[in-house]
Amino acid sequence: MKRFPLFIGIPLFAVTMSAQSPTPSDGRDAKFEDPLLDKLVGNWRVVRKFGDGRNAENTVRVGWVLNHQFLELHYLDVATPPQYEAMAFIGFDHKTSRYVLHWLDILGGRASEVIGFGTPDEAAHAIYFTFNNLDGGQFMNVYAFDPATKNWSSVMRQKSKGPWSLFAEDKFTPLASKP
Repeated sequence: MKRFPLFIGIPLFAVTMSAQSPTPSDGRDAKFEDPLLDKLVGNWRVVRKFGDGRNAENTVRVGWVLNHQFLELHYLDVATPPQYEAMAFIGFDHKTSRYVLHWLDILGGRASEVIGFGTPDEAAHAIYFTFNNLDGGQFMNVYAFDPATKNWSSVMRQKSKGPWSLFAEDKFTPLASKP
């Protein structure tokens, strides 16, 4: 009986095992698939109620971008000319198994320095994103799907030195499709 040299056998075993049990990773070939976020794809009317009682209305176009790595939410105020515009990008870090949220808007680069990290709550059909602001405060943005109505909501809360307070609440309703 011939012996298989150990210095060849161990590396060969390691390569074989890694080929049999691939770990998810980021990259060109690792598309971000998420059945919950697929329900957000489309065109929406969003009514935002701020914590101070003000209201705003936006249209939001949502779709997969960048090789299906991110879900883009493009917010645009309905006022003419628009008073607000933002783009939010939801992705997934396969290595840490957590969602990421990049929020860019007309208010400039300072706020976009902070990335939100998210965790899903499958029972609530929601994803909770937390941002640790540069000033020491925190911001939370929860996107939630209502299976009964097929609509979405987003609740944003902030905390600086005191308790959490409502920043805004968004109610998403589908826009009528255009032919």
